[in-house]
Amino acid sequence: MNPAGSVVPICTLAVDAMGGDHAPEAIVRGVDIAAERHPGVKFLLFGQEAALVPLLRRHKRAAAHSEIRDAREVVGNDMKAAAAVRLRGTSMRAAIDAVAGGHASGVVSAGNTGALLALAKIVLKALPGIDRPALAAIMPSARGDTVMLDVGANASCDSRNLVEFAVMGDVFARTVLGLTTPRVGLMNVGAEELKGDERVREAADILRGTYLAPNFHGFVEGTDIASGTTDVIVTDGFSGNVALKTAEGAVKLVLQMLRSVFTASIATRMGYVLARPGLERLREMIDPRRYNGAMMLGLNGVVVKSHGGTDAQGFAYALDLAIDMAANSFNDRIRDGLARIVDSGALGAREGGKAPRMAAGS
Repeated sequence: MNPAGSVVPICTLAVDAMGGDHAPEAIVRGVDIAAERHPGVKFLLFGQEAALVPLLRRHKRAAAHSEIRDAREVVGNDMKAAAAVRLRGTSMRAAIDAVAGGHASGVVSAGNTGALLALAKIVLKALPGIDRPALAAIMPSARGDTVMLDVGANASCDSRNLVEFAVMGDVFARTVLGLTTPRVGLMNVGAEELKGDERVREAADILRGTYLAPNFHGFVEGTDIASGTTDVIVTDGFSGNVALKTAEGAVKLVLQMLRSVFTASIATRMGYVLARPGLERLREMIDPRRYNGAMMLGLNGVVVKSHGGTDAQGFAYALDLAIDMAANSFNDRIRDGLARIVDSGALGAREGGKAPRMAAGS
């Protein structure tokens, strides 16, 4: 029961305060930024109390909205996922346990990616009806933000997995990106209906028979990611991870080339002065900190993975994502979407309470 006059939190987030290259300082500073944006959110900081107390003294907003939960052990960046799973006293495990125990709606960590994904799957488990959770990422495009999934959690997927990813991507685009009718595309080697292997073609056929059909664009290619042909791009984790890393490398290359061009001579430096407002706007649009935070979708709880090398501003963006998902009942909407597809019979009858897996194409 909340005392009279107190502010009821929009949600409570568990934060792995020791995960990441610049933890815990960048983490606490990120919480401080997020606390200003979201005054109704409560943060549970899991980490070494001796390190966190002095930081909270310096960051008053974070202190006012946070509670420290002492966790002495830390999952190292080079620790194998199997080893991390065996450790019970790490800040990462304790933060995930808080979600599993109902003390927080979601968890955010900048720590070891493999360990986070393994722990989240084991502790939180998949939502009913979800065969495999997916890792999703937001990417910039010519028409606005695009969400792509899977980007690394599942190297190979069958047609059922791809349909589930489409549902989760559609819900994410509506909930977080604020789109009323997001367009969904299925990644393929060509836009023609006969292109691709059996699993991709079968997933397309299923989607055309679901409630997503009016907004299902069909097949998209790699060039469609940047052009913004669709708002949601569905693919397997292998292809998605390659596409994501390629895009990140392309952005870095463009920035390096611009820097090289505008420092080549006195004339180009003068040109930079004239072009600076536009270049600053471009830098803001493709700032990797704005897209910091990969979301593990399909679990019993919100899980956001921040880039390990991010600064406070980037970590605050990852917290923003988790807050949007938790405050807007993201998982409930996934359940509703899956129920609509199952009820339509598009995925076939369930056997023993679990929907059968489609046969993967060669």
